[in-house]
Amino acid sequence: MSNLESLTQRLLEFAKSAGADAADSLAVDGTSINIDVRVGKLEQAERSEGIDIGLRVLVGQRQACVSASDTRDETLRAMAERAVVMAKEAPEDPYIGLADPADLARDWNVDALELADPGDEPTAAFLQEQAEQAEAAALTNTGISQVQSASAGYGKRNIHLATSTGFSGGYSRTDHGVSCVAIAGTGTGMERDFDSDVRIWSADLRDPAEIGKVAAERTVARMGARKPKTGAYPVVFDERISSSLIGHMLAAVNGAAIARGSSWLMNNLGKQILPNGMSVVEDPGRPRIAGSRPFDGEGLLATKRAIVEDGVLQSWTLDLATARKLGLNSTHSASRGTSSPPSPSVGNIALTQGTQTQAELLKDMGRGLLVTSMIGSSINPNTGDYSRGASGYWVENGQIQYPINECTLAGNLNDMLLSLRAANDARLHLSRLVPSLLVEGLTLAGE
Repeated sequence: MSNLESLTQRLLEFAKSAGADAADSLAVDGTSINIDVRVGKLEQAERSEGIDIGLRVLVGQRQACVSASDTRDETLRAMAERAVVMAKEAPEDPYIGLADPADLARDWNVDALELADPGDEPTAAFLQEQAEQAEAAALTNTGISQVQSASAGYGKRNIHLATSTGFSGGYSRTDHGVSCVAIAGTGTGMERDFDSDVRIWSADLRDPAEIGKVAAERTVARMGARKPKTGAYPVVFDERISSSLIGHMLAAVNGAAIARGSSWLMNNLGKQILPNGMSVVEDPGRPRIAGSRPFDGEGLLATKRAIVEDGVLQSWTLDLATARKLGLNSTHSASRGTSSPPSPSVGNIALTQGTQTQAELLKDMGRGLLVTSMIGSSINPNTGDYSRGASGYWVENGQIQYPINECTLAGNLNDMLLSLRAANDARLHLSRLVPSLLVEGLTLAGE
């Protein structure tokens, strides 16, 4: 990390020498390993190591971003000079600018977030063994004709951000993952499904054999899928895909969409958009969670906040630029890469869970569709009109009857969100804690 800190400071010095009024720099180095097996043998092994550096310069109210993967001083100097030339030709933007030094994060506890597994990097042989275990477990299911892929991987990134206004901070992040995709049947009767797990710490990762077993069971359960009858029915979104509904809401409250005037929720600040008692909270301080971070992409301290409280929309998601444009304050939600300026985004979020299991939710639904997979997306950002391809299971008298595919769900997100009922099955290690959700009155287009 000390090398990245030195690197970002050198970038800032070159930017100042080249004529920048202000600048920030980001450096990311990382290692990634991925192993794929097929029919019990190694199919593909990939390893990558590299460093990416990014520099944003401001000349008056103009800005430009440049990036590279070469850390020699002559490259850094050329980057800074090129960025200043580009900035001088860029259009003026009255809302850009670095954070006020008084607002910058000063104290944070990276260790408390546990974002990096302290254990050794796994060997390729160990990852191959994990993938083989997942594949072998899937193939023990007699209904499985083949395993499309079984993979195991590891990644580690070191990140450092520095600004010409005095911020300098960094942290490391790791991830361990295993996945398996199983196939049943042949020809037009072929079905497939998957299971996977990704954790920051290896010790938290589920047993690879369990992942393969679940992938196989899900696949076999999809055999004999048919189209549902066209009509209006209640729908339960399985926990695996329910976060997509809340994701549409989060996109609609993003400051960039609000500033453009292209959000179906832009007139709803302070109004009810979810049922009473239901909240959406962003918490970047959850240990061992992928969306956690000590500070945002502009050097502001990452803070917990309620996006929706008791059903009422409380705030937009804002970085500095969108906040200035809207006459508000940043929600410390900036995210950025090495080749682009900051933009608002959310990390960890949690939707209030209900008290019922998914099975109890299905019983209350009576007749309708349990959706476990979605395909494509057609969302009108201005009206909230919703249309997506879906597959899952038909439910009668509260019990799953048979698998469903090739249908389309349609509705309006305003109405859908207000009708939500939540189960209690959100997986607590995910960055988006969203349980299974019951939505009333969607239109299903089938046969």
